[in-house]
Amino acid sequence: MKVYSTISSIQKQISLLKSEGKTIGFIPTMGALHYGHISLVKSATSQCDITVVSIFVNPTQFNNSNDLLNYPRTLDADVELLSEIDCDIVFAPNVAEMYPENSFPIQLKLGNLANVMEGKYRPGHFDGVVTVVNRLFEIVKPDKAFFGLKDFQQVSVIRFMTKSLQLPIEIIACPTLREQSGLAMSSRNMRLSETDKKDSLIIYEALKLAKELAKSNSPDAVKNKTIEFFNEGKLKLEYFEIVNPNTLESLEKEWVPSATACIVAYCGEVRLIDNMKLVK
Repeated sequence: MKVYSTISSIQKQISLLKSEGKTIGFIPTMGALHYGHISLVKSATSQCDITVVSIFVNPTQFNNSNDLLNYPRTLDADVELLSEIDCDIVFAPNVAEMYPENSFPIQLKLGNLANVMEGKYRPGHFDGVVTVVNRLFEIVKPDKAFFGLKDFQQVSVIRFMTKSLQLPIEIIACPTLREQSGLAMSSRNMRLSETDKKDSLIIYEALKLAKELAKSNSPDAVKNKTIEFFNEGKLKLEYFEIVNPNTLESLEKEWVPSATACIVAYCGEVRLIDNMKLVK
């Protein structure tokens, strides 16, 4: 496995691999890797000749300075972990490398995709996401890029960006991996105590309740009953929405195929995100 920190060095290697007809699978990450990331790597290695993982804590997608400051950074451990699986290349640039003085954010109108849920509660977040992912796509030039469905709205935004910019990249969405308890795997889980993790299980329990309620209730009724259940726990709910998976519009009276519940809550200062498909 090779580790690069500069754009010129990794592009030289990617160009060589492309000239040999190799297909490139890419997983963009912010590090603090867990088994969810490993599952993305395994998906990439099963579908592509070369697997590239980027590790970059992107400051432009944080609208909370404390969240950026406290985001776990474990580069040495991440590189060691990736060296033990079938990762071929790690790209770990610094901020100056990714955003030189002459760089500009991408201008892309995301519409409703960026105005609801994460977009509503984290203004500017998806502007930062599309800017960094497009920049990484330009550098790595992957054939396929792999994203976890835990960040459900992000996957929708990346798909929209790829289609809008007519990028020749296939976006592969992979299922959320969970700890044995049901808690969605996340880098932020590193900041949770064992008691916090137990308290945070109400997120998964609420989603399972919503799925059961969806069998005989309208989306509005499911939402209200699920929020009432959630508020009996110790976490602070930021939002719970049931949305059309294609448009991210909130559902009220009628169900649509693959309607999805999306939830965000705080366990202390740690912001946790999860989702679950409620109907087929």
